[in-house]
Amino acid sequence: MNTDIETQSRETADLATASLGNQLNRQMIVILDFGSQYSELIARRIRETQVYSEVLSYRTTAEQIRQLNPKGIILSGGPNSVYDPKAPECDPQIWHLGIPILGVCYGMQLMVQQLGGKVERAELAEYGKAQIYINDPTDLLTNVEDGSIMWMSHADSCTELPPGFTILAHTDNTPVAAIANHEQKLFGVQFHPEVVHSQGGIALIRNFVYHICDCEPTWTTEAFVEEAIREIRARVGDKRVLLALSGGVDSSTLAFLLHQAIGDQLTCMFIDQGFMRKGEPERLVELFDQKFHIPVVYINGRERFLAQLKGVTDPEEKRKRIGHEFIKVFEEESKRLGPFDYLAQGTLYPDVIESADSNVDPKTGERVAVKIKSHHNVGGLPKDLRFKLVEPLRKLFKDEVRKVGKAIGLPDEIIRRHPFPGPGLAIRIIGEVTPERLKILRDADYVVRDEINQQGMYNDFWQAFAVLLPIRSVGVMGDSRTYAHPIVLRLITSEDGMTADWARVPYDLLEKISNRIVNEVKGVNRVVYDITSKPPGTIEWE
Repeated sequence: MNTDIETQSRETADLATASLGNQLNRQMIVILDFGSQYSELIARRIRETQVYSEVLSYRTTAEQIRQLNPKGIILSGGPNSVYDPKAPECDPQIWHLGIPILGVCYGMQLMVQQLGGKVERAELAEYGKAQIYINDPTDLLTNVEDGSIMWMSHADSCTELPPGFTILAHTDNTPVAAIANHEQKLFGVQFHPEVVHSQGGIALIRNFVYHICDCEPTWTTEAFVEEAIREIRARVGDKRVLLALSGGVDSSTLAFLLHQAIGDQLTCMFIDQGFMRKGEPERLVELFDQKFHIPVVYINGRERFLAQLKGVTDPEEKRKRIGHEFIKVFEEESKRLGPFDYLAQGTLYPDVIESADSNVDPKTGERVAVKIKSHHNVGGLPKDLRFKLVEPLRKLFKDEVRKVGKAIGLPDEIIRRHPFPGPGLAIRIIGEVTPERLKILRDADYVVRDEINQQGMYNDFWQAFAVLLPIRSVGVMGDSRTYAHPIVLRLITSEDGMTADWARVPYDLLEKISNRIVNEVKGVNRVVYDITSKPPGTIEWE
């Protein structure tokens, strides 16, 4: 069993796909990724129609696709121009598979070029919102209103269509905004129907999935849970499984799912590194151990983690040291509690996509995608650990994990928990992490969460938290001069964390949070509000 973790992860991915393919993937849409930042979003939109979707490299061959037997194929957008010498191309044999295909933006232009049409630099680039005017309201554009706003992002246009194609829609600046070869079921759109800014985009996607690809809604939460439990039991058998529990929705959902599948064969380990929010470690153990009757082994590592950060101010160095110490504690405790045959991880589908090499051109070595999502995970586990991996959630997006959690009995306080970085409060303290600063931030953060909960606004935000700055400013409290820290409030809205906007909250709420922090948290005399969106900023400060 001394097996490389990464190799096991790849094997697990193959097993997961094969197992799901037995039942759920019969109704599958494949997305070929050409480097678009929206490829994951396309997959999510397909799954919202209750049809399974999977993102694959643009280098996937027609034969490989044929073996998967999908009901449809979508070609994503991308940052390149199709006429560039190094532009990524798909296997031209996919046009002859007899499978319906939808090209989106770059995907449409590639379809046009490979099938004998022409794509050229547009006289007028088109970015942002644009009205589309429908020439043909059938098939792909059924129930899409004429004059709908769609999201454009292109500087190239199709100037000549391949044989058999007709124009479905146009805009003021783009004569060819949507195309079709109805006989061969090949379609293309110059806009992005998957983004929220596109009116009627979901209707268009549903037309492709249901009417053109003839899919049925088999990708349901109930079907996934049933299949996942069968798969876990078949893979694990009577062996023991170790799960490093963090208290987040991913690891908590995984713990519930595994416990339903294998019961006492599961051991949950919670390593308290001292950087969680006020009351969270105690609440986590109480919920799992006493309420849900899922035993949790609590490991108190607060002092040793804090010692690792003494004098450290660089955020990347913080992450590395926390990750390294986590691995040391994990190794020590897993040996003490073991032996274990399997390690369970809450890997999600975006992690699988972003860690794959599908966006690297094998000829040039150049990265095709422009990735903007940053991660704050504690760090990977060493390759020589004696475990095999079990990752039942690796085909799910975050919103799907929440649905699974709800279906198997997770309480709302965990399902709706805001995303929380692996290094925790350590990267919300700018500069050195000390016991004093941890107490200040933990108390201030509690006020933020308490107030938005009291106002019934917790679910209005993607994240709502406090940041402690390593500076002091002058203030007046009573008749005395103070010289204390400022707290930054960060309340943001988002759909997926890829982009985010600062929340337009009532002034009364900001005032109440500010007053409570200044009055209740010793060491703070000023509160400011961060009104930076992502981009250009990031959600976290470090």
